[in-house]
Parts: sequence; C-alpha cells; structure tokens
Amino acid sequence: MSVIAAIPVKDLVNAKQRLVPALRPAERRALARAMLADVLEAMVAALPGSVAVVTTDPEVRALAGEAGVDCWTEPANRGHTAAVEFAQAQAAARGAARFLTIPGDVPCVTADEVTRLLSALEPGGVVFVPSRSGLGTNAALLAPPGAMALTFGEPSFANHLAAARAAGLVPRVLELPGIGLDVDAPDDLPVLLERGPHTRSASLLRGFRSGAQPAGTR
Repeated sequence: MSVIAAIPVKDLVNAKQRLVPALRPAERRALARAMLADVLEAMVAALPGSVAVVTTDPEVRALAGEAGVDCWTEPANRGHTAAVEFAQAQAAARGAARFLTIPGDVPCVTADEVTRLLSALEPGGVVFVPSRSGLGTNAALLAPPGAMALTFGEPSFANHLAAARAAGLVPRVLELPGIGLDVDAPDDLPVLLERGPHTRSASLLRGFRSGAQPAGTR
C-alpha cells in the first residue's frame, strides 16, 4: 500500500514560543531548524520518496529541498490542524492508500520507529502515538487518508481515540519514545539530551550558552 507522510511546520522565526524562558530567539530558531532536519533524516530513511513538508515558510521549503523532500505550500499559515487537513486532501488526491502525519519537533524519532508504526496498521483501524504527557497526539496513521478528521491540541489524544471509535474505526495505541517527545517546553530540553544525545538538536543544545536551564538561572 502506498503511503504519504506529511510534516506540518510553522515559520521558524516565531517557532517555539514556549521555550522563551529557556532559550534566546536565535537559539529557538536554530533549534527548530535542527529538529526539523532530524525529523526529515529519519522520515526519508524510512520512507524515501513518500515524505512531504507542509508550510508557508520559504526557509522551511529550502530545508525540505535540501533533504530531497516534497514541499506543499498552504494558502496561509492557519495552524497545525488545518495544515494536516490540507495534507490529507493532498494525499488523497495523489492516490495514497495510507496517510501518516508527525510534527517537525520530534527530533528523537528514528527510521525504526516509523517502520514499526507503519507495520502496526490493521484493516479498519488507525494508529496513534501519544505525546510524552499522554495528552497530545504526536503521530496519526490512517487508511485511507480521509478515514477521519484529525484535530490537534491537548487533549487531542483522548479526543482522537473517541472520534475514531465513533467513526467505526479500531484505534491502536503505539508508544514510541522518539516520536513521543515533542520539544515544546523548557522541561523537554533535558529529556531531549537524554533520549537523543546523538541528534543534531541535542548537539546544538549542548553548545548554547543558555543550555537547557530556565532563563532566570543564567
């Protein structure tokens, strides 16, 4: 079965506002770039030729091009949920049998995790990977791409399970530590260093003068 994997990415300039207490503006932007590069590397290794980035940001489009990844440009930056809906429609129009979406801020994702996720899908089902908190949804795998609507933002994980069952689908939950870590808040930074010490993102973070400490401790 053919699959298309979509990675929605907001503009890098304003990325990661929740990290303001821990990182300076230039550091946040650089970390967002590094995390996307880590995600693209893993996704391309697992799904060569089947990955697309959804964005309105020229810098993100350039990064996608460097990684050899398609870029789908939204009409406007309308948020994560709208970007995924746009990608689902694009995947369906291209004849994909399966649709996978993960965010661009899960730098510890590995090609092995993506392969395990793809193999977990059963007929009539959907697969969800929860965030580290258990409240958010960090990956969704559907067949076909329009099997159900996806709505992000906590508590999206519980909402997705309920919506899948209401649609007559059988949801499967797969806990994957790499995909599960979306780096959004200061307390995610030490976890990034622990779970992904060899990623670009962790290497970059170790080099910041800010480190992984709140701004008030610098």
